[in-house]
Amino acid sequence: MAEEIGDRAQHLLKVLVESYIRSGQPVGSRALARDSGLDVSAATVRNAMADLEELGMVSSPHTSAGRVPTNKGYRMFVDSLLTVKPLSEREIITLSDQLGVDGSKQELATSVSDYLAGMTEMAGMVMIPRTAKRSSLRHIEFMPLSGHRILAILVINEQDVQNTVIKVDRQYTPAELQQAANFLNNELAGHELFDVRHRILRELRETKDGMEQMMHQAISMAEQLFVKPGPEADSDDFVLSGQTRLMGFDELSNIEKLRGLFEAFNEKQQILQLLDRCLDGDGVQIFIGEESGYGVLDECSMVTSSYQVDGEVLGILGVIGPTRMAYERVIPIVDITAKMVSAALAQSK
Repeated sequence: MAEEIGDRAQHLLKVLVESYIRSGQPVGSRALARDSGLDVSAATVRNAMADLEELGMVSSPHTSAGRVPTNKGYRMFVDSLLTVKPLSEREIITLSDQLGVDGSKQELATSVSDYLAGMTEMAGMVMIPRTAKRSSLRHIEFMPLSGHRILAILVINEQDVQNTVIKVDRQYTPAELQQAANFLNNELAGHELFDVRHRILRELRETKDGMEQMMHQAISMAEQLFVKPGPEADSDDFVLSGQTRLMGFDELSNIEKLRGLFEAFNEKQQILQLLDRCLDGDGVQIFIGEESGYGVLDECSMVTSSYQVDGEVLGILGVIGPTRMAYERVIPIVDITAKMVSAALAQSK
């Protein structure tokens, strides 16, 4: 896409995005001509803006009110035009001081999420670090109980047996439960429990619509076992801090938008699924607006990065804020925080 836009138009888009991020106000052609540092007239800028608008990079919220970047424009800005601002030595020292490894993993995640929220003035989130060596699922069995309930018997590692009662929408025959167990054993046995959840959230759920009804129901049972939450799960899979800071952004201040956001934060399931999607990525990942796949986050951006020890990803951390966020500052904050959490966890091994 960058090659479709000339250098001058790219520069004007960069200046426009940076101005809008700072002020939250549409940027007029006269102001853009003045701030661009280019020897161009307001008319030339208007023509360039018209071209960018045709490409879907900017939009005009009101007639003659100037232009604002679209999510597509933000993506262009982040991918091709952004100049990040490295953290200062003082900021790095502050982060290092907060990364004590003597406490629990919950305390570490809480401290880091508080730091991210404080540094960015947005919502910070950190997955609870998983143990580097996790238990593996060996076998699943289901037994029917009364009242639309099923006893799930899980064999973990070699001989650790865990029993969990799950609720279903109807009574199942022993033959149906055996079929469901056979399917799940074939798909999940031998995988670490953390990866079982990830596999259910990603691969199996994505293909569930094409499965026969019995397999569909088997995945629903597995979701109850491993996703809401599953065995070995912490009481919370991730820590979220600073969500009330989002109320300070005009574009998120609508009551209905806030209600939807806070419901998603409280339920955590959609956010957790987004974080799980990030486990397959490398380095900083950025979801802008509808790229998250969740309507409640259509006017938000999420910047994440994984943290790891010895090449094994132990979790994801990041920031949620409006699409009008200072990406040049948020991205390095998330990046260096993930690197320092990785170093802290490696030191504590």
